[in-house]
Amino acid sequence: MTIPTPSDPAAVAVELERLRGTMETGFARVDGSLALLVQRGDQTDRAIADHESRLDALERNRWPLPAMGALTGVGALIVAVWQASGR
Repeated sequence: MTIPTPSDPAAVAVELERLRGTMETGFARVDGSLALLVQRGDQTDRAIADHESRLDALERNRWPLPAMGALTGVGALIVAVWQASGR
């Protein structure tokens, strides 16, 4: 078998086929990497949404603490005024 010369149309076709195979392999690798990045992005979005919902739940459950502190202070003030009035 002889190596075709560059001016030979068969040589050009062979080189184009090699180039096509190389490009297909490269594109498949890039597509796989992009799919992995999209999957990781989706996982990150789900984790952020989960953290947001947990933070919202914590903020909703936190409101009674200041209210109970204020009520305790008002109760203590009423008891102090009541004792100061002599009863």
